[in-house]
Amino acid sequence: MMQAGSPQPLGATWTGQGVNFALFSAHAERVELCLFDADGAGEHLSVALPARSGDVWHGFVPAPRARVGTLYGYRVHGPWAPEAGHRFDPRKLLLDPCALEVVGEVRHDPGLLSTAPPQGWQPGDPGDTAALVPRARVIDPRVDWSGDRELRVPMKDSLLYELHVKGFTQLHPEVPPEWRGRYLGLTVPAVLAHLQSLGVTAVELLPCHAFATEPFLAQRGLRNYWGYNPLAWSAPASDYAVTDPVSEFRQMVRALHAAGIEVILDLVYNHTAEGDEDGPTLGMRGIDNSVYYLLQEDDRRHYENFTGCGNTINANHPAVVRTLIASLRHWAESMHVDGFRFDLATVLGRGRAGFDVGAPLLEALQTDPVLSTKKLIAEPWDVGHGGYQLGNFPAGWSEWNDRFRDTVRAFWRGDRRLLGSLAERFAGSGDLFRARGRKPHASVNYVASHDGFTLQDLVSYEHRHNEANLEANRDGHGDNFSWNCGIEGPTGDPEILALRERQMRNMLATVLLAHGVPMLQAGDEFGRSQGGNNNAYCQDNEISWLDWSLRERRAGLLACVRTLSGLRRTRGVLRRDAFLEGRMAGRDAYDVRWLHPEGREMTVEDWHSETQQTLGILLGGEEAVSASPETADLLVLLSAAARELAFTLPREEGAGPWRLLLDTRFDVPPPLLPTQQEYGLSAFACAVLERRARTQGPR
Repeated sequence: MMQAGSPQPLGATWTGQGVNFALFSAHAERVELCLFDADGAGEHLSVALPARSGDVWHGFVPAPRARVGTLYGYRVHGPWAPEAGHRFDPRKLLLDPCALEVVGEVRHDPGLLSTAPPQGWQPGDPGDTAALVPRARVIDPRVDWSGDRELRVPMKDSLLYELHVKGFTQLHPEVPPEWRGRYLGLTVPAVLAHLQSLGVTAVELLPCHAFATEPFLAQRGLRNYWGYNPLAWSAPASDYAVTDPVSEFRQMVRALHAAGIEVILDLVYNHTAEGDEDGPTLGMRGIDNSVYYLLQEDDRRHYENFTGCGNTINANHPAVVRTLIASLRHWAESMHVDGFRFDLATVLGRGRAGFDVGAPLLEALQTDPVLSTKKLIAEPWDVGHGGYQLGNFPAGWSEWNDRFRDTVRAFWRGDRRLLGSLAERFAGSGDLFRARGRKPHASVNYVASHDGFTLQDLVSYEHRHNEANLEANRDGHGDNFSWNCGIEGPTGDPEILALRERQMRNMLATVLLAHGVPMLQAGDEFGRSQGGNNNAYCQDNEISWLDWSLRERRAGLLACVRTLSGLRRTRGVLRRDAFLEGRMAGRDAYDVRWLHPEGREMTVEDWHSETQQTLGILLGGEEAVSASPETADLLVLLSAAARELAFTLPREEGAGPWRLLLDTRFDVPPPLLPTQQEYGLSAFACAVLERRARTQGPR
């Protein structure tokens, strides 16, 4: 019945005549394929894969015994020798690392733990884990993408928007109830219209691959909400599907593309849900533990834990690299994803000697003809020694810039002597990214993300309030550079509420006006709060879900975001593909001038002043996107001073009058300035002004 089949590709592949199964295991002695009934219950076939090519075990099962929709898993036989890194156990039904769809959930039970298997064990004997684990499902590789198109938005023109598929639409009143919290919820016209109104060019989705809840959360009655605990890297999570996760994910992508919005996936290729040696055996531990994971050299019973999640993927092994590249190609080619954000990305370049920019997986991504054209974004750190690698990823990558985040937060809460750091971050963080010919779009600029306080909570809490996580409020960041504006948590004080509103606008303005790639967190545009919880990874409830009634109640904040994104989109001086330097080489022009409130250029003493907390940023020397024959100068005024002040406006012969575009004090800025000599800035405020500069001659 079973034929030899082919070692290529890995995984389960429907050919039209049957299914080819291929699994990598260098140290296995025998690999059994297990097929299940349509409901996943009865194991109606368990047979050894008949062929081995190198370290790939393979076999072909003709239809109708195997076809699209067939559920399967593996049992892998080999040595039980933890001291050598081997943990083979045929009692454990194992999930294919290359599974493209996953059915069922993990039921945590002591039987899943890694223990020595008894001699002569057979399926059905005590200890069989088939009833405790999910199965992989064979999918049809054929898909009709006609009418879909690659948007290929340049990174420098991008506005990223980080969202959680469930949390974004779970409470949305215009999404059909059966679609709320699902992939299909993101196809609803009202949802797409909101994203378009913000100027979003790409959604960055929190993990959408199949994931599991950790045992310690299950014991507390909680569940993993964020999804950073992967089961199968290439299978869309069924949690977000009505019936068919694969086809519904594709419908979501198609709808977003039609609305002009790219899709970036947050992928967790640094660890798996199997945890450390005390965790469950679900897949790779039982398939070939010593290959798929980094083990401690002095005691291979234990895992290297550079992730803080118990184990670390061995991204240096050729078989693991091959598996990860195949996963990425699947998302790019079969699911039409436009880019990837890699969680704890330092792991992907980590060898025994530390991080290496020329590591096998990073090299493979750089040279792959498909993947090298996608947006590649690193979270440039892990928790191991030497794990902080901001600025050190290869050319072509962008990186989450936490230095931008922390500098902007600290400046706006009133910390002193930050003007130089703030200017460097605003100019594109060239100190971090200029090497190897990189551009400002290497920096992903943000002040809030899923990991930490929301924007509203940044201005409402000085301390984390994570009691709902049942970890005695010890989890989450302890130092958030936040300021509650005078009262911890909710208040009815109108002065504090006004200051908080202004502070949120200030930080959003800094993100959207700075050089680099801006990223917003979903719901920050209308002041979503998590009640001070800065680590809501296990809160699948109203703490994390977006409250869409805030759209009307916080209309002024929402309008400010729309104004800012419109300015960024229509003013080329905000999206130059070069770091701000000052006078432009070989020309009587400038890209930026840094101004003191007296209207003069900053001096060395000004930069190091203990008291100065106001900076003017004059951007000029380039035509606006509107293709006007005249240049337009923008003046950005940032003041974290606790008092009002008058900023002397720069003057230039032949230039037009200054026009106010934005002031974070106002929902709608006044139509005219009271004077053209100076501008009155309130305490803790940002303003943006524009003037028509001198007409430029031929260049």
